[in-house]
Amino acid sequence: MWTSGHRMKDGTHVSDYEYDLPPGQIARYPVERRDQSRLLVVPKDGGPFQHRVFSDLVDLFNPGDVLVVNESRVIPARLLGRKPTGAPAEILLLRPWAGGGAASALDPESDEATIWEALVRPGGKLKPGRVVNIAPGFDVEIVDGAPGGGRIVRLVVEGSVREALERHGHVPLPPYLEREDEPLDRERYQTVYARVPGSVAAPTAGLHFTPELLGAIEAKGVHRAAVTLDVGLGTFRPVEVDDPNQHEMHFESYFISDEAARAINAAKVERRRVWAVGTTVVRTLESAVRGGQVEAAGGVTDLFVRPGYAFQVVDGLVTNFHLPRSTLLMLVAAFAGYEGVMAAYDTAVADSYRFYSYGDAMVVG
Repeated sequence: MWTSGHRMKDGTHVSDYEYDLPPGQIARYPVERRDQSRLLVVPKDGGPFQHRVFSDLVDLFNPGDVLVVNESRVIPARLLGRKPTGAPAEILLLRPWAGGGAASALDPESDEATIWEALVRPGGKLKPGRVVNIAPGFDVEIVDGAPGGGRIVRLVVEGSVREALERHGHVPLPPYLEREDEPLDRERYQTVYARVPGSVAAPTAGLHFTPELLGAIEAKGVHRAAVTLDVGLGTFRPVEVDDPNQHEMHFESYFISDEAARAINAAKVERRRVWAVGTTVVRTLESAVRGGQVEAAGGVTDLFVRPGYAFQVVDGLVTNFHLPRSTLLMLVAAFAGYEGVMAAYDTAVADSYRFYSYGDAMVVG
């Protein structure tokens, strides 16, 4: 049976999701080969944990299972420039802005959008009307304020917005990596199947897959279905209140194609397992259930999955290790049980697993 130091808690308070992690276990760089990350196997039935490598994941699937991945692609959304005074300034693009709300990442024009919601630094200096020069022929104009202290900005670009971002933008690495982005991050902070631009943070559970591993999974008779959820910065935000009911969840855009919905719904009818690669896929699928079926549609979700939630679609979960007090950790606890997840985290810390975006993985099934 699972045991941990959290037995006096039950997962109903945010403070129940604290754990101690030595700073040296935060993975600041990826392992040399994606699928050689370690994999902690956590059986949902309470059986003993197994310590494996990620390439062993194929052994856990049955022919006919459906593996659902998030095809969202991280955009180089961090822009470093200067104010007219020469002082440095930073713009972090969050999402295209449309009529006072977030534009769908599935808008075919979204990668050429010129109006964005953004975070800026220094916030006190970059008021509406100010301009930041990113590069010759590329300026950012501060247009208005936005919720949460952000800004609405206009990209003033000679030519293609997409090309300007690719040429001058930086990979928006999570702050806990405590380093600037490097050339390797252009490839490694992106899944091998990333296709639809729109995220400002990677769906990190998918970073471990290689084309070879995906081929082995397909050869076993596992069907791969793709959805899209654009990951926002809210995914890293700790919950500041102790009562989860008082937490205001962030919104993220998602899309499920007809093909993906058919594959997932057929699996559920035929009692074949549906595996989610990451918490983003869980939120996408569970947000799209209508009348017991996954609906092919696009939309936005602020679904907050925590213990007590009744899962309707997902049977197995591949995930990374998440920050304390995060909604992502609560989601995993809802799926695997609070006691089991916190025991798994205790085990991972004790066995020197690497944590967070570039870290090792856990599978629950």
